[in-house]
Amino acid sequence: MTHSVDSPNQADIIDQMAGLEAGSLLHTLRQQRDKVAVATQGSYDAMFDVAVKGMSVTERLLVALHACSLSQAGELTAHYRSLLVALKVDAALLAIAERVADAGAETNAKPIAECVAESCSGAAAAEPRLRAMLAFTRTLITNPTEGDKPALMKLTHAGLTTPAVVALAQLIAFVSYQLRVVAGLKAMQALQQGEAPHEHRNAATPSDQARAPHGKRDLNQPIRIKGFTNAVLDWKAWLDVVNPATASAEQIAVLEESNVKAKVSDYYLLLVHQTRILHQRSIAFNAIMYAPAGLSRAERELGSLVTSRINGCVYCASVHAQRFEQLAKRSDVVEQVFDEPQTAGTTAREKAIVQASISLTQAPEAFNAADIRALQDTGLTQIEILDLIHSVALFAWANRLMLNLGEPVVQEGS
Repeated sequence: MTHSVDSPNQADIIDQMAGLEAGSLLHTLRQQRDKVAVATQGSYDAMFDVAVKGMSVTERLLVALHACSLSQAGELTAHYRSLLVALKVDAALLAIAERVADAGAETNAKPIAECVAESCSGAAAAEPRLRAMLAFTRTLITNPTEGDKPALMKLTHAGLTTPAVVALAQLIAFVSYQLRVVAGLKAMQALQQGEAPHEHRNAATPSDQARAPHGKRDLNQPIRIKGFTNAVLDWKAWLDVVNPATASAEQIAVLEESNVKAKVSDYYLLLVHQTRILHQRSIAFNAIMYAPAGLSRAERELGSLVTSRINGCVYCASVHAQRFEQLAKRSDVVEQVFDEPQTAGTTAREKAIVQASISLTQAPEAFNAADIRALQDTGLTQIEILDLIHSVALFAWANRLMLNLGEPVVQEGS
């Protein structure tokens, strides 16, 4: 049996980072979604399992530290730094991972090379690999739509195997999820503790008047607006996928429990290179999207759709537009989200869900009590708000995988 970097008996990381004390209102609320909490902790453990193929624990922690530093996630930055310090990782590498001042991956490459070469001979030997991983991290955190095939190929040119690339992508995407769950819980806690809500941050304030759809549309008629569509798309991986005919029994078991079509899906056949990570992610996905009661299924799909639109994930947007339409029996808000998400929504409640989804997606470090108050003011309960936070955070994870490991493919005849 393998173990992660921490003790298996450690306290829940999300509870620690959000400052939730056992028995508090928010801790009790979170336990109403105990399957999500357990799967989130299970995903964390899987990400840092010593058995993960292709990346050392130190490399994974440096990537997590860099992702959190870029995201201004203070508690998680301190957490990952403390784990690296406990492993006696060279201070020069910590400084590299925490470096956020450079404007982008390309301009960041030279400073990383210089810092490593000047500070630590052991690190200097591994510098091209580290530079490639941190540059990819920056891209996925700051602008995931730029994580195209050439960006991915830089990792393979730096010597990363397909399992290593999958581990790296899953880790960055998971941390994107993790820090948004923490940000959402902290905002809920701030409102409960009586902090005065700040003025709402979004530049476009939704009108009280319902937006008219583009026109009455048959639900069977495809929507195509600004590069987004509700048409059924396929997805093609840019790296080699696992062949089901030669997959291990464990891989087959995880594929079968993940999705009914997993054994013919490039997405799952690529992710199953890291079997335990995929297993935990599948549990988290199902726990978040299909939990009973709380936020309606259609509204969870709306949060997922908005997140995917903001992140520029055409494939995810198409899937969750379809699911929203199937559940809500209408497509008006789908057209609005595709056209201009900042002003989308047909009711005050729907607009509040859209705005909170945008805020948590774009700037989790600034998500605050005002965002939670806006949801409460339109009637969302505490458990519904938690469900929305989970849905938005989940698609910070899903979008980064779909955008950066492959591409959508239009089906013939679509």
